[in-house]
Amino acid sequence: MRILIVEDDELLAAGLARALATPGYAVDRVSTGEKALLALGIEHYDLLVLDIGLPGIDGFSVLRRARERGQTLPVLILTARDAVSDRVCGLDLGADDYLTKPFALGEFEARVRALLRRGHHAQSAQLSCGVLLMDTLAHRAWLADSPLNLTAREWSVLEYLLMRQGQVLSKDKIMQAVCSWDEEISPNAVEVYMSRLRAKLEPAGVYVRTVRGFGYLLEEAGNAQP
Repeated sequence: MRILIVEDDELLAAGLARALATPGYAVDRVSTGEKALLALGIEHYDLLVLDIGLPGIDGFSVLRRARERGQTLPVLILTARDAVSDRVCGLDLGADDYLTKPFALGEFEARVRALLRRGHHAQSAQLSCGVLLMDTLAHRAWLADSPLNLTAREWSVLEYLLMRQGQVLSKDKIMQAVCSWDEEISPNAVEVYMSRLRAKLEPAGVYVRTVRGFGYLLEEAGNAQP
């Protein structure tokens, strides 16, 4: 899942991004309303974390324009403004939740999880391939009922493969999907992650096949090709 943080306090934005990156979310950060609208126009996000007191275009205007565009992603407002009128304004414009600064990091993380669950209520949170089962909201995975231990990056890559079963995915697409803007991983790193996933999945009959010259394809044993 990909999250956009719009916050002009650099220290706060960096701390929130680190907290969300730990469980494997791809997190992008911008500091102005103009950059937020640009990012929302070029990327697909599962959640928008939006400060109100931004330089230039404020957060309320960003929210209003996003909703006018028909963008329905969940929005969590962060703000130092605690007046009831401000909360009412944000909710009326289409915000899904409202958190007043200062706040506890644990509460922020819980609200993010709740909004992501809400945003995906129409979709199954469980992805599967053969005996592999992944619960994207509980952040747990199993192989034939045995817990599957994954690093945050391995989780992101495997989730992307599972969500696009039947598609051959290039290294560039994988890197774009699992990396934030301020991160860089090399194509060689993608090969390393695939090697680690193969070591964990193939004994249970789930295969990550290399389609030479094109990319990778996730398959279960009955469909795997040489």
